Amino acid sequence: MIIICRKLLLLLGISSVSLLVACSTTSTNSGKASAGKQADEWISLFDGKTLGKWAKTDFSGKGEVSIDKKGNLVLGMGIELTGVHWTGKDYPTLNYEIQLEAKRTQGGDFFCGLTFPYGDSNASLILGGWGGALVGISSIDDFDASENETGDVYVFEENRWYKVKLRVTKEKLSAWIDDKQIVEVDVEDRKISMRTGEIEMSAPLGIATYSTTGVIRNIRLRKLD
Repeated sequence: MIIICRKLLLLLGISSVSLLVACSTTSTNSGKASAGKQADEWISLFDGKTLGKWAKTDFSGKGEVSIDKKGNLVLGMGIELTGVHWTGKDYPTLNYEIQLEAKRTQGGDFFCGLTFPYGDSNASLILGGWGGALVGISSIDDFDASENETGDVYVFEENRWYKVKLRVTKEKLSAWIDDKQIVEVDVEDRKISMRTGEIEMSAPLGIATYSTTGVIRNIRLRKLD
């Protein structure tokens, strides 16, 4: 911007000091406006008081779903799956990000199975499956997280909060735990689906645990350009 302003001096005959101050001010204000707009794009999906548009998923052998005194969503240990799913209609199916924080307080399997829409289908980001350490996407080309290239091992500490981010575009699925990227996979022209079974009840957007108590907070979503 400043380089352009200097070139204009020859054409307009304006004081260099005045013009450079004006340009710097404009550039700074523009940056602030852009940053503010980006921050405002996030939409909270959980207020810490009620389930709102989340409904308890009727898994067989499910544990208790509750909101604790600190405003966290608690998915209690069940025989197998416990979870909630989104009943609203106002959600994107491509070009969006979801963020949440999650921790495992009891059990040894996944404490966050985040089911998400991908176009006309759905898949799940699994955190802590298969004995407590597997992460990945279920399913890609009918292979679940333990069988496809997104599967990896991540050592989770009990009672520690983890910040989770998932990005969904037509071309890629990407995911992060804290600042570490755990998934980056090209998915265009590939089959994206859910693992067969009760977990399909989490669609289109849901969170579940397996024989584990998981605690969730700060669930939010934003659309991408």
